[in-house]
Amino acid sequence: MIDQQRSTAELDGKIALVTGATKGIGRAIADRLTQAGAVVISTARTKPEDMSVSQHFIAADLTKPDESTQVVNEVNQRFGGLDILVNNMGANTLPAGGFSALTDAHWQEALQVNLLAAVRLDRAFLPRMLSQKSGVIIHISSTSGLFPIWESTMAYSTAKAALNAYSKTLSNEVAPSGVRVMTVSPGLNKTEAMAAFIEQLAERTGVSTEMMTQNLFARLGGVPLGRMAEPEETAELVCFLASPRASYITGANYIVDGGNLPVV
Repeated sequence: MIDQQRSTAELDGKIALVTGATKGIGRAIADRLTQAGAVVISTARTKPEDMSVSQHFIAADLTKPDESTQVVNEVNQRFGGLDILVNNMGANTLPAGGFSALTDAHWQEALQVNLLAAVRLDRAFLPRMLSQKSGVIIHISSTSGLFPIWESTMAYSTAKAALNAYSKTLSNEVAPSGVRVMTVSPGLNKTEAMAAFIEQLAERTGVSTEMMTQNLFARLGGVPLGRMAEPEETAELVCFLASPRASYITGANYIVDGGNLPVV
């Protein structure tokens, strides 16, 4: 009972920003941090009607530097900065088909969504974290950054691999000042974005979504647990990493994939 109470309120008084927080993993993370007692600020392009009233929402397209600046200014003016930053925003919405299907604009889009939006927010919020000698930054990456599939994730995988390298180097720089930086790389999660991705592939190849799901599992080498993750399962790890229970953890990339990744 004592451990449960500690876990429920362990982020009391902490200010957290979660990007891409209105759907899927981002929403699950925002809800879990709220449950743990944090004051959660959520940001995405549009606000859903059923969003928790306890979370402060800022509408923004973080691929645009000026809108990122607006988010930073509002957070600093209203909350005085952050204790926890979860860079969850990311997307794999570009054309499938390998190198010949991708233009310069597609590559720029992949980098803006999956890498540079996080870099900008980190750069803006880190000074205060460094001055107070505490803070947590978590980058939500993907196993695609370690297991690219040329047919469908070339630009996305490349951007996520860059995010992984950036996250590690940033952690080495700021750890001596008390700021922890980590990466979480989910595998297949049962989200709206994943459903849309599978539907797109199914339509392109002329098979059912059920068959495409099985084909995707096979292309990845199988998932030993035999299912996709629920977003709440990934959010549970993120909440732990953001908490004092993970005080000696930094610089690591945590794989949440049901045992899929075929390397150690």
